[in-house]
Amino acid sequence: MADVSEQYRSDDPQQRELLRVCRIGRAQGLKGEVNVMSFTDEPERRFAPDSTLVTKDGRIFTVLRSRSFKLRWIVLFDGISDRTAAESLNGTELFCEADSAETMAEDDAWYPADLIGLEARLVADNALGLPEGSSVGNVSDVLEGAAQSILEITSRSDEGEAVKSLVPFVDEIVPEIYLDEGYLTLDPPGGLLPDPPSHS
Repeated sequence: MADVSEQYRSDDPQQRELLRVCRIGRAQGLKGEVNVMSFTDEPERRFAPDSTLVTKDGRIFTVLRSRSFKLRWIVLFDGISDRTAAESLNGTELFCEADSAETMAEDDAWYPADLIGLEARLVADNALGLPEGSSVGNVSDVLEGAAQSILEITSRSDEGEAVKSLVPFVDEIVPEIYLDEGYLTLDPPGGLLPDPPSHS
C-alpha cells in the first residue's frame, strides 16, 4: 500500500526532495555488478532497466539490469564494467526524486512525512464502540515493520500522559487518508488501541 522510502531533505530549498533508495555494497562477480541494500518498498520500479538514481553530489547512475537474490538486489549500472569499478562504489548511497503529491495519491502511496501529524479518526461501527469520526490521537511516527509499515498513534490519557499505540499500515485497518483535510480513518480490531479517555 505505502511506499515509505526513507527521505533525504536537502538544506538547499531550491533542490527537489530526494528519497534514499539504496546503499551499494560489495561487488558481485567480475563484470561490474554490485549488491545493494534496498531502502525502498518499490525495488522492482527503482531498479528497473533505464531507471536513474543519483548521489547527493549529483552523480547519475543508470540501471542496465537488476535481479533479486534472497533478501538483496544485484544491480549493473551503465559504465561500471569490471570488478574494480564496482568495488569503488562500495558504501555509495543512491537517491531518486520524490514523486509529486498528485502521482502519489493516484498510486495510493504516501511518504512518512505526509502522514506524521495526521489526526486518526474512527470509522463507523468500530470495535471501540465510539461514534464515527471520533479522534483517537495523531500519527507521531511511521516505523518499518517486518511485513508492513507501522503507524505510531499518540493519544492522551485522562492524566494528560502520552499513550502510544502501534497500528499496522494496511488497507483493512487504515482504509482512507485525507491529506488535505489533515486526517486518516481507522478501523481497528479490538485491543489494538487503548481504552479512550472518559471525556471522549
